[in-house]
Amino acid sequence: MTRTTRRTRRSLQLAGAVTAGLLALSACSSSDDSSSATSDSSSSDKLSGTVTVFAAASLKESFTALGKEFEEAHPGTKVTFSFGGSDSLAASITGGAPADVFASASPKTMKIVTDAGDASGAPATFVRNQLEIATLPGNPDKISSLKDLTGPDLKVVLCDKEVPCGAAAQKALDAAGLKLTPVSYEQDVKSALTKVELKEADAAVVYRTDVHAAGDKVEGVDFPESADAVNDYPIVQLKDAQNSEAAKAFIALVRSSAGQRVLTGAGFLKP
Repeated sequence: MTRTTRRTRRSLQLAGAVTAGLLALSACSSSDDSSSATSDSSSSDKLSGTVTVFAAASLKESFTALGKEFEEAHPGTKVTFSFGGSDSLAASITGGAPADVFASASPKTMKIVTDAGDASGAPATFVRNQLEIATLPGNPDKISSLKDLTGPDLKVVLCDKEVPCGAAAQKALDAAGLKLTPVSYEQDVKSALTKVELKEADAAVVYRTDVHAAGDKVEGVDFPESADAVNDYPIVQLKDAQNSEAAKAFIALVRSSAGQRVLTGAGFLKP
């Protein structure tokens, strides 16, 4: 089976997972299951207003889909997102930026928020993510390993080392005993991937979920060292949340069986 065939199959699986997940969410609105997005109709009626979610860039597609379903399940609510590098988002939160929920791509960046006393309760890991090499469509440079990225003629892009995807890439390189000097360090994983999509770079080390979301714009290459650099994704309600009830409900959706189906359908690993 070719990688393009696998990518097409994965895209179809994602579409099916999103549809199944969202249908399941609608069906569970009257359930007593505590992992559901809503526990009863009365709690649903109480939710209104805007819930502001700061989330790692790699969550963009999945969280956007879940945000739309949240609004449909709770008329009168609106979910607004700020996606970006987890370190930058954490700095914004500790600097006083108004937000209700923070979903980070690593415990290290979440710790910035918890250490500052800006979290309400303990963060919970809701998914995990693994790295993959993104190449130009068709993989014209025949990249098959992390070592291939050290070739002198390749233009490779990495996330900044302070960003979770960059820290994970460095950990994988260290595990392989390799040194790599990229043509640029990007502030978040989407920016790194865009360099390849625009053919400004030959390859980038990004998350598997981002390669998945890019469809035919890039080719994905697995490498064994990625198993040594899997990132946990924690989520937490923020202490100064302006809409705490909606924040709790959105986190419940993310952690519910319906939310998990959407996330794993996008390529995330279960916590």
